[in-house]
Amino acid sequence: MATAAHPTRDDFAALLNESLGGEDQGFEGRVVKGTVTAIENDHAVIDVGLKSEGRVPLREFAAPGQKAELAVGDTVEVYVDRVENVNGEAMLSRDRARREAAWDALETEFTKSSRVEGVIFGRVKGGFTVDLSGAVAFLPGSQVDIRPVRDVTPLMDIPQPFQILKMDRKRGNIVVSRRAILEETRAEARTGLISTLAEGQVIDGIVKNITDYGAFVDLGGIDGLLHVTDMSYKRVGHPSEVINIGDTVKVQIIRINKDTQRISLGMKQLESDPWEAAVANYPIGAKLSGRVTNITEYGAFVELEPGIEGLVHVSEMSWTKKNVHPGKIVSTSQEVDVIVLEVDTEKRRISLGLKQAINNPWEAFAAEHPVGSQIEGEVKNATEFGLFIGLEGDVDGMVHMSDIAWGISGEEALALHRKGETVTAVVLDIDVEKERISLGIKQLEKGAPAVGGAAASSSGGLAKNAITTVTVLEVRDGGLEVQAGEDGATGFIKRTDLGRDRDEQRPDRFQVGQKFDAMVIGFDRSKKPNFSIKAMQLAEEKQAVAQYGSSDSGASLGDILGEALKARDSKK
Repeated sequence: MATAAHPTRDDFAALLNESLGGEDQGFEGRVVKGTVTAIENDHAVIDVGLKSEGRVPLREFAAPGQKAELAVGDTVEVYVDRVENVNGEAMLSRDRARREAAWDALETEFTKSSRVEGVIFGRVKGGFTVDLSGAVAFLPGSQVDIRPVRDVTPLMDIPQPFQILKMDRKRGNIVVSRRAILEETRAEARTGLISTLAEGQVIDGIVKNITDYGAFVDLGGIDGLLHVTDMSYKRVGHPSEVINIGDTVKVQIIRINKDTQRISLGMKQLESDPWEAAVANYPIGAKLSGRVTNITEYGAFVELEPGIEGLVHVSEMSWTKKNVHPGKIVSTSQEVDVIVLEVDTEKRRISLGLKQAINNPWEAFAAEHPVGSQIEGEVKNATEFGLFIGLEGDVDGMVHMSDIAWGISGEEALALHRKGETVTAVVLDIDVEKERISLGIKQLEKGAPAVGGAAASSSGGLAKNAITTVTVLEVRDGGLEVQAGEDGATGFIKRTDLGRDRDEQRPDRFQVGQKFDAMVIGFDRSKKPNFSIKAMQLAEEKQAVAQYGSSDSGASLGDILGEALKARDSKK
C-alpha cells in the first residue's frame, strides 16, 4: 500500500503530465471559448480552463474605428497560441480567433461567388486594407470604383459589400473588389432602365462628359452617347460649341443595343431637316453667297445656311490658277459668291462653282481679241514644244515651235527667245471650252499670209500638188523664202526640197529675184504653202515614164525626160 513517502506509478504519471503541460497541450492552435474575469489596463483577463489565465488587448474586441464593448463575465472566443509563456500566462488572441472563423466563412462565400461585407480601414502601397470580419484583405486602387476616385476617405470605416477575386489561405492572401459590386448593380439598373426606353423616344438628360467625338448624357441612371454629327445639321467643330457639362438637353433615342447596352442619341433629329427643301431653294445655276467653313486639299466647303454646305472642288475655284492649294485662293470664314452646279439630296451634297461667279477670262479675251488680231505679252515659260505668253486677263497663250520663225528648225526657233522677253504675236485660234489660245510670231513677218482672212482660207488660190512659178524673196541656210506669182502667197522651200541630187540642195546657188517652177506639197498651220523642186522633178519623171514608155522599150531615160520637157514647153 502506497504512502505519502512512497508515491505510486500513477502519481509519477500525474506529476509528469503536470510538468509537461499534460492535457493542456491539446489547447494550442485551437479556437476555444473563455470567460472575461477582469479588465485591467486596456486588457481583458480571460479564463479558458487552463492552469493560468490569459490577457488580450481590448482593441482586438473592437471593430475598426470603434470602441470595444466588453464586460466581466462575457463569454468570448479566443485562439490559444501557447498554453504558457515565460510569465506563466496563457498566450491568447482574439484577432487570430476572428481570422480563423472568418477564413472558414469566406472560403464558403468564395466558392459560391457571393458578396461579403467588409470595412476599408487602412492604406497600403497600390491600394487599401479591408477587414472582412477579422480577415484582412487587399483592395487594389483600380477596384475601388468604376471611375478613378481621388479621395477614398468617405468610403473608409463604413461596412459595405465586396466581391472576393482571389484568396490563398496558406499565404494568407485575399484580394477583393468594390468595383465589381458597383458594375453588377449598375448593369442591373441599366437593364431595368433600358427596358423602359424605346427608339424614337424623346427624353431629357444631363450632360455628364464631353469628348472630341461627342458627349455622354445621363438619362437617369444610364448614359447615352450623343455623337457630334447628331448634335446639329450645321457643321460642329467641337461638341463644346453646342453644349456644356451639366446642361439639361432634350434628345431623341436613335438606337438601342440591348446586347451591349449602348444607347445612341440625337439632337438634330428634333429639328426640321434643311435638306428637304434643298432642291427648291438651290436651283442649278443660281448665284448665292456663303461662308467658307473648311478648306481641304481637294476643295473648300461653303455654308449656304445653317445645316447646308456645298463643296467647291479645286477644279472649280479659278479660271487661271491651276494645281494650287485651295487655301491660296480662299480663306476660312471668307464670304464668297458661288454658282450651284449640282444638287444630290440623297447623298446630301451640293456642288458649287467659285470661278463661274465671275467672268470667264477666256471668253473676255476672245471677244476683245478675235483671230487675226495682234497682241503683246511676256514669255512666261519656254518648253520643248513652244512658248507660253502671258496675256491680259491673267490667261496664257502658246506659240508652237513651228509658228516662231520661217526657214529654221523648231529647236533653233525656240533658242531665239528667252523667259521674261516681251514679244508681239498674232492670234491664230481660240478654244474657250479647252481654255487654249494659239499664237503665232512668224505670221507677222513680211510676205506672210494674212491670218483669218481670204488669203488664209484660199492660200492664194494654190492647191496641193499644183506646179507654179515662184520668185526667190530670201536665201537662208535652211532653204528659200519664195512667193508664188506676182503678188501670191509666200511660202518656203526646205534645203532638202531644192533638188534630187545633193549638189542641187545648196541654197547659195539661187539668187533673190530668181524665178523657177516648184510644186505645192502642203500647207502649215497658218495656211502658208510649202514648195518643193524635188517633188516636182519626181512627179514629172513618173509622168514621162507613164506617157512615153520605160527605158526597157529602147528609149533612154534622158530621151523620155527630153520629150516630156518639150511637151511641157510647147504647152506654154
